[in-house]
Order: sequence, then structure tokens, then C-alpha cells
Amino acid sequence: MTAALEIRNLHVTFGHGPDAVQAVRGVTLKVAEGESYGIVGESGSGKSTVLRAICGLAPTSEGSILLGGAELTAPRRAEFYRRVQMVFQDPYASLHPRHTVDRVLSEPLAIHGFTDREARVERALTDVGLGPSFRFRYPHQLSGGQRQRVAVARALILEPRVLLLDEPTSALDASIQAEVLNLLDRLRSERGLTYVMVSHDLAVVAHMCDRLMVMQHGQAVEELTREALRARAATTDYTRQLLTASHGYTKAAS
Repeated sequence: MTAALEIRNLHVTFGHGPDAVQAVRGVTLKVAEGESYGIVGESGSGKSTVLRAICGLAPTSEGSILLGGAELTAPRRAEFYRRVQMVFQDPYASLHPRHTVDRVLSEPLAIHGFTDREARVERALTDVGLGPSFRFRYPHQLSGGQRQRVAVARALILEPRVLLLDEPTSALDASIQAEVLNLLDRLRSERGLTYVMVSHDLAVVAHMCDRLMVMQHGQAVEELTREALRARAATTDYTRQLLTASHGYTKAAS
């Protein structure tokens, strides 16, 4: 069966000559349709750069990225963004402070030629647990959790099949994190979405992801199932160190 997303021997290099920085080195992964796949590692490990390379926001110096079995070209074509969307880490930075929620959600619909914009905006807000009463609010009138729900609604409004989640709850309070993660879990189940989630939080990954890849210094060091992670059955010292470092780690509920 064709994978929803596949990365083969990905290299991402920033800069040239002696100043060049190899952010990602030889990463390969395959994500099945409807799967939730995690990428974990400490800051600077290259995990977020992988997501940015998928979107065409980071330069691929070697390797290939395939969506539904077809290799992606640079720059990404408009239809790519109908199939793949990204939710960024910081809900305070990812929404324009002078744009209403209605405008934030309407813009991608206008760009891609949708005509039933009002109905889609209201449905998107309802789907993320906010409702139409939030349409004409500005970001400063929303809590962090509400902003991230708007960001999720914006990502879903074009009805993509793949969501890239870059630390989607790390800027939120712990109680709000759980709400947003449960929302994402429900949306994936209802819509049959495929997720690729970057996180430094192993409890989040154990809750959300079927499999995960551990990265260090731009390279993949280990791939684990959720069950192996929960059983702390790591095979590399680095992953064992991550497990030990996350001393608040507990077995997350399914």
C-alpha cells in the first residue's frame, strides 16, 4: 500500500562552504494513511526542520519527499496545500494580531477558490469547539488555547489529508494542553487524518502517536512503537537518556 507520506534520505543544509550547517542528515521515514507519527529529540536535533522541509520551507539539499507516492517538487504547488497543512508551535505568533478570526479562516478559502466560505468558517469553528460567536474576535481577545484551536481550524478548513504538528501544545498550560491534544485525537479519528507530530514531550507522543522516530544532531537514531516507548524499551543510550530526563513522564492514557 502506498504511504501517505514518505521521506527518503533527506538532507537539509543551511548556508554554504565553511559556514554550512547540516540540520538534517539522511533521515528516512514512512507514514501510513491514517497513522499518527511522532518525531522527538532535544532542541536543535532537526525535528522541526523535517516538517519545514516537507512544506518546502527548508531547503532539501539531498533526498526526496513523496506524498501519496508522488515526489514533491520545489516550490510546492497549490494543490499540495490542499492536501497538507501545518500547525505551528506558538499560537501567539501564528495569528495576525489585526485580523479577525473570520479573516484568518476566510483567506485560505479565497486563495483556493471556495465559494461557500461563510458556511465553511462556521463549521470549522464548531469542529474545534469554539462556535460561530468567535468569528469576529481578534487574537488578543482569545486565550492561548482558543488561539491554538483557531490555528487548528485554519489548518483543517481546506480539508487536508495530512497535518504537520510542530509542538502544537508546548506553549500552553498543562490543563489546556490536554484539551487541545484530545481535540486533535478526535479530529484524526473522525476524519481519518494522517499526523506527523514533532514534540520534545514523550508523554504527549505516547498519547498521540502510533510510532515515533528519535532524532539527535540531525540524524535518526531509533524508531519505536508506542508500546515500546511506554514499556521504556529503548535500544539506544540517547533515547534512554531522554526517558530519564523526562522525569515527569508517566504512562499516558490511550
